[in-house]
Amino acid sequence: VQPVESGGGLVQAGGSLRLSCTMSGRPFSDYAVAWFRQPLGKEREFLAAVSKEGGRTRYPDSAKGRFTISRDNAKNTVFLQIINLKAEDTALYMCAADLSPFLSSDLSMYRFRGQGTQATVSS
Repeated sequence: VQPVESGGGLVQAGGSLRLSCTMSGRPFSDYAVAWFRQPLGKEREFLAAVSKEGGRTRYPDSAKGRFTISRDNAKNTVFLQIINLKAEDTALYMCAADLSPFLSSDLSMYRFRGQGTQATVSS
């Protein structure tokens, strides 16, 4: 079982993007889900996490205001909305999931990880 991301692509600076993460198998509400990103040649960065039922979220200070995580368990999907895109948002965006309820900022704490979707912001 592996998360599958979609929604990346080439977008203009100032625009917005909504990324999706889906998983099959056991009920999607069994998983806490997080988003990370990694620009080419740079370190991976935690962006957001959401609890199993969507009632709790966690963001680093750097992501507050422009990034919003949400989920629709009926559609087995977690979303990451990014507004006011900047060139520095260009990265590979990955989602990760785990059966633990803890909203970790450490990718190694998530058992299931996707391959990522590339988002490129043109200035």
